Amino acid sequence: MQSGKNAAASVKEAAGNVAASAKSGMEKTKATVQEKVDMVSANNPVEKDMAHHKKGERTHEAEMHKQEAREHNAAAKESTRAGGVAGHTTGQAHGQAHGQAHGQGIGGPVGTHPIGHTHTAPGGETGTTGYATGGGCK
Repeated sequence: MQSGKNAAASVKEAAGNVAASAKSGMEKTKATVQEKVDMVSANNPVEKDMAHHKKGERTHEAEMHKQEAREHNAAAKESTRAGGVAGHTTGQAHGQAHGQAHGQGIGGPVGTHPIGHTHTAPGGETGTTGYATGGGCK
C-alpha cells in the first residue's frame, strides 16, 4: 500500500508541476503581449525602455512562482513518503516568520516563502503569490 501512496504522490507532484509550468508560460506570454502594446503606445525611448523592463520583471516573477510551486509540490510528495498527509506541509520555512521578506528568516532556505501567503518584495511592496494552494495566514 505504501508504494501506491508514493506513486500517487509522484503523480500529484508531476501534475502540479505541469500546471505551474502552464501558468508560468501563460504569464510570460501575457507579459510579452503587454510589452508589445506598451512599445506601440510609447512616445519616447524612455517609455519603451520602461516597457521592456516591466516585461523582464513580470517574466522573472512568473518563473519565481513556478519554482515556488515546484518546491511546494516536492515538499508535499516528501511529506507523503515520510508518512505525513499529502499537501499539508507546515507552510513556513524554518525560522521564517509570516510577512518577512525573502531571505530574512533565521536559517532555512533563502528566497522561499509559503505559496499563497503574503510576502514583501525587496522594494518594500507587499502582495500575495496568486496561487490558491497555500494556507490562510495573510
